[in-house]
Amino acid sequence: MTLTVAIAGCGYFSRFHQDAWSRMEGVRVVGVADRDASKRGAAAALLQGAATFEDAEAMLDAVRPDLIDIVTPPQTHRALVEAAARRGVKMICQKPLAPTFDEAQEIVAIAEKAGVMLAVHENFRFMPWFMEARRLVADGAIGTPLNINFRLRPGDGQGPEAYLSRQPYFQSMSRFLIHETGIHLIDVFRDVMGEITGVFARLRRINPVIKGEDAGLVIFDFASGAAGLFDGNRHVDHPAEDTRMTNGVLMVEGDRGVLRLDGYGRLFLRPLRGEEREHAYAWENRGYGGDCVYGQSCHVVEHLTKGTALVNSGRDYLRNLAIEEAIYRSAEEGRFIAI
Repeated sequence: MTLTVAIAGCGYFSRFHQDAWSRMEGVRVVGVADRDASKRGAAAALLQGAATFEDAEAMLDAVRPDLIDIVTPPQTHRALVEAAARRGVKMICQKPLAPTFDEAQEIVAIAEKAGVMLAVHENFRFMPWFMEARRLVADGAIGTPLNINFRLRPGDGQGPEAYLSRQPYFQSMSRFLIHETGIHLIDVFRDVMGEITGVFARLRRINPVIKGEDAGLVIFDFASGAAGLFDGNRHVDHPAEDTRMTNGVLMVEGDRGVLRLDGYGRLFLRPLRGEEREHAYAWENRGYGGDCVYGQSCHVVEHLTKGTALVNSGRDYLRNLAIEEAIYRSAEEGRFIAI
């Protein structure tokens, strides 16, 4: 059986989606849609046999795919989810799922009412270093986990031209660091450490051309009693060949050792009172972020074809968004928020 896929949106990040689908066995991209003729033409050149459309709804009616991959800006997501739900087409939707939490809840409700799968394209948890970190922590490599810390340092937010060549709408987002990027680490922290039960946040804007915040600190409480820190600053970088590969550095500390990720995708383990050594593991440096887009897409396909559990459903993702809302509330009110 071949799973047919349509792609809505052929902009910058869609190229990673297109590449992932083009390499996947048992999958055929049957249509691509974008208002920009040159972008949809470039996508069609990669995806041989895919029909091109200016309008996504026209594409759904013409090619009748099993699955639509929505890779458009957040303000367009609700209409596309409604269109797919009316036609009974399963969906993957890029994040941010919606401009607001209320609209994200409505989007999830639309899919659930139609009885149609909605997955959120949350790719960071499928980065190989985070997957391996989760495995190591679960296997007891550092004992009982006590602290997790991620320092986000992509170094791409300086000057008046920040983001314009890649994703220009970043400049106009009223909520930026957490809503667009930090949400990934909320998901990773929950995946590695368990449920988050409270937050305290300080957010700030450094680059005056950015409407939203581009730096901040967030402290997390976990149900296990562990603690976390997200230290994000898009203005500065970290040692790496590509600062947007890992986007920063991770440390997970337990009562029996420490796990560390560097900017080259390398993991290091240090036992309590011992010497740090590199932990070898296999991963492929292609696509975006260790081929995490391919990994996320494979996960959804396995769910659809083999019935494996889906970890990034719309309903599950609302918990991440509730934590995001608590972070912004904490920053506005200057206090700890229990979740």
